[in-house]
Amino acid sequence: MVSAWEDFYAKHPPPQDLAQNESALKKFTKKHLEEGVKVVLVTSGGTTIPLEHNTVRFVDNFSAGTRGSLSAEYFLEHGYAVIFMYRIKSLEPFSRHFVGQKFLDMLQISEDDENPVITVLPEHTEKVATVLQKYKEALNQKKLLQLSFTTLSEYLWLLRSACQALAPLGNKAILYLAAAVSDFYIPSNEMSVHKISSSGPPTIQLQLVPKILVPLVSLWVPQAFVVSFKLETDETVLISKARTALNKYHHNLVIANMLQTRKQQVIIVSNETDYVLSLTNQQLNDGEEIEQLIVKDLVEKHTKFIRSSEVS
Repeated sequence: MVSAWEDFYAKHPPPQDLAQNESALKKFTKKHLEEGVKVVLVTSGGTTIPLEHNTVRFVDNFSAGTRGSLSAEYFLEHGYAVIFMYRIKSLEPFSRHFVGQKFLDMLQISEDDENPVITVLPEHTEKVATVLQKYKEALNQKKLLQLSFTTLSEYLWLLRSACQALAPLGNKAILYLAAAVSDFYIPSNEMSVHKISSSGPPTIQLQLVPKILVPLVSLWVPQAFVVSFKLETDETVLISKARTALNKYHHNLVIANMLQTRKQQVIIVSNETDYVLSLTNQQLNDGEEIEQLIVKDLVEKHTKFIRSSEVS
């Protein structure tokens, strides 16, 4: 009997750039495996659900990729190589510091019209230089590989390929699944070919997305350290749902967070315990980021995980 996730891949064609991305993934993971560098796959941003094959309309979510882009930078600081798998136009490591017109506001242009010179305003020079230096360092060391997706189908194809490329690293790999993946979708064979008519209210039948996390842990990267996220709006079910997901998919950790306080507090849920990581209001006002605490905690746990795996 064909499983739901196998059926999904059978009915949804791979993205046109999948072969190119798979080549980049294999080259990246091979290099860091040979050099003994730990690698983390960070998924980030939301997935779209097209309503038509010639897509004009789609269902989306609010995720801007904040957690993923911040976390990628902190993993780099801890010496990891990072595969950053992100939704197109969501936040990216390093450039996320200059979203919108912020970067243009940091620049000034000389009055010489013949040969204009663009420079960074003195009050912003230190910040721009710091971010640029870290970005260039990641590129020069070839420690950052960025791959993009838009739709749910593109995400799931790319996720499988990334996991398969990471498999040879065994316990040296982390999966940090921070992307906001759609729970529902319209099967390809039930989707309208052209733009849905607006002459009347359409009837759209959504189906549950197959649980890709099952083969991910059992088949694709069985030795990796897997971290997933659980976002809720009802605090009374947060921990119970996180623990249910942990037991169902056999991940190492689930990071639970409330929608309203996700930038200030998370709860780390493991088989043994659960505990809170949080920032004070003052720390938030000072520009500190909860992702720094999350990544520091995970790096320590991953180190222990590797040691315990090698002993056993």
